[in-house]
Amino acid sequence: MANLANVAVRNLRIDLGANTVIDDLDLDVRAGEFVVLLGPSGCGKSTLLHSIAGLIDVADGSIEIGGEDMTWADPKDRGVALVFQSYALYPTMNVERNLSFALRINGTPKDEIERRVKRAADMLQLGPLLTRKPSQLSGGQRQRVAIGRALVREADVFLFDEPLSNLDAKLRTELRRELKQLHQQLGATMIYVTHDQVEAMTLATRMAVMKGGVIQQFGTPAEVYARPDNLFVATFLGTPPMNLLRGALEAGDGKLWFRTPHLAVDVTHYAFRGAPDFGRACVLGVRPEDVRAAGAVRAGHSASGGRLTLIEPMGNHRVLWLDYHGVQIASIDQDKAPLVSGTAVPFSLDGAHVSLFDEETGARL
Repeated sequence: MANLANVAVRNLRIDLGANTVIDDLDLDVRAGEFVVLLGPSGCGKSTLLHSIAGLIDVADGSIEIGGEDMTWADPKDRGVALVFQSYALYPTMNVERNLSFALRINGTPKDEIERRVKRAADMLQLGPLLTRKPSQLSGGQRQRVAIGRALVREADVFLFDEPLSNLDAKLRTELRRELKQLHQQLGATMIYVTHDQVEAMTLATRMAVMKGGVIQQFGTPAEVYARPDNLFVATFLGTPPMNLLRGALEAGDGKLWFRTPHLAVDVTHYAFRGAPDFGRACVLGVRPEDVRAAGAVRAGHSASGGRLTLIEPMGNHRVLWLDYHGVQIASIDQDKAPLVSGTAVPFSLDGAHVSLFDEETGARL
């Protein structure tokens, strides 16, 4: 098995034609980590991945893999294996030949090829499929073969470019679980690109949320979800996304309050990044699971009321949408008590689990 390798990207700039897609970007991936690059289409995540793989030239900066400068190294010399969104299998070859093709071209000894193919087939449950052609496989099986083809290379770093996006929802869930188990078995360094937040949250050791070629936040899924660095991250993560209320900070009764014309939330114990600026226009964000609707108000919660506009049944819970003075508030509700759209419903916010952002810059306060 190859050695574990870290990946260090420094001051990276990538130009595509006359456009600068990525500028002055830094990224540190520790050896053995599963790092996910998450963001909307066109944010530069695949471009960053392809530059690490050596498929795109950089305009400035450096890329180190395993402590060695690989900025200008050929893709084959970087010790990386890349899995694409498309399976890119050879249609005339069976699964075993697809898995072993690159090894045979490189002159790898026959017994070593057999060992590696068997290991990858065992890990990915491909044993019964080795004699089949790609046309005889399902989409999920083809993607397993594509992943297996990367595995047999026993690379230092595995790169995944939206490998599950062509699969249906059930297959995506299954392969996502298998990829996580695969990482636990191999302990290898993996970098994974996706626009699917569920994939990012479930797979990542750490995740980098990107927008416009810039990493907005890099941390564990729990950190990024609970303490988003800015309004973009706050609203990009979460289904439904974080609720936002506009207001200002005020002091009163020995406490610090976030106030709107209709609501006051006690934020005295909020972990501000700097000294709070009273009277400052800011935005309060609260996750739907921290909005309690239609139930008794709990101690420490700030209570108000809204008009129920929509009920979304989600199986083990439901999402209640409330119109609160023209603002849509989502609440994840487990109670299942009968409710009727159009009626007034009380709700309360858990002040211990809110985020505050500067209204002008969007940065976390």
